[in-house]
Amino acid sequence: MPELPEIETTRKGIAPYVVGKRVTDVIIRERRLRWPIPAGLKRSLKNKAIRKLRRRAKYLLFYTDNGCLLLHLGMSGSLRIIDNKWPPAKHDHVDIVFASGRALRFHDPRRFGSMLWTKGDPMDHKLLNQLGPEPLSDAFVADYLYARSRKRTQAIKTFIIDSRIVVGVGNIYASESLFLARINPNRKAGTISKARYGTLIVAIKDVLNRAIEKGGTTLRDFINSDGQPGYFKNELQVYGRGGEPCNNCQRPIKVARLGQRSTFYCASCQT
Repeated sequence: MPELPEIETTRKGIAPYVVGKRVTDVIIRERRLRWPIPAGLKRSLKNKAIRKLRRRAKYLLFYTDNGCLLLHLGMSGSLRIIDNKWPPAKHDHVDIVFASGRALRFHDPRRFGSMLWTKGDPMDHKLLNQLGPEPLSDAFVADYLYARSRKRTQAIKTFIIDSRIVVGVGNIYASESLFLARINPNRKAGTISKARYGTLIVAIKDVLNRAIEKGGTTLRDFINSDGQPGYFKNELQVYGRGGEPCNNCQRPIKVARLGQRSTFYCASCQT
């Protein structure tokens, strides 16, 4: 599933081609995504300019003068900027066509993505209004994370991938951040000191920033808006390396299941 760095890479890649550009058509080939595409989406977008493109968690928000398109890539979705005459391939479900002659094409083999419309403030939408802070924002600090963790008995790994606590720290980046902070992913969130949360905050920001710079991980379906893969996977220290030697101590990387997800860590380096 594309995670925050992949979504941010996509936002940066498509922004020059959509912001300030007028929509001339919306071609919908398949409405049955995670939720049905609204029947009035074409009418809402046609002849409107995209005024701003933002990311909130894993959602891309396309602002117009009369509302906002909320787009989620789901597990296998991707976006491409194409010539609007390019024929669609299988699973190319939606084209947003611009007066420039280009189109934004939404491709989603598993159809777990979504395209929704709101006339109000998208931050008040039910999908966004309960989310935690952005991990790269000034609101994500040790005092906040420490306060939210008190009396929590859940593992720190599942705590930091909860989008109500902080958004966008998915499975891959949680494992990598905990390794960098030398915190065992099985530790109870409520037993970790404020100082160690400070170290973890720094690690999360560092890992995410480096992943964004490299264009994400591309472990399965994601390739970026230029059609090129991200290369942060070449820098992964623990994720996907079960049984391989730790780069710090040479002991084998362990694999565990936490919250139904594979978790990779070094039992020697992470305490």
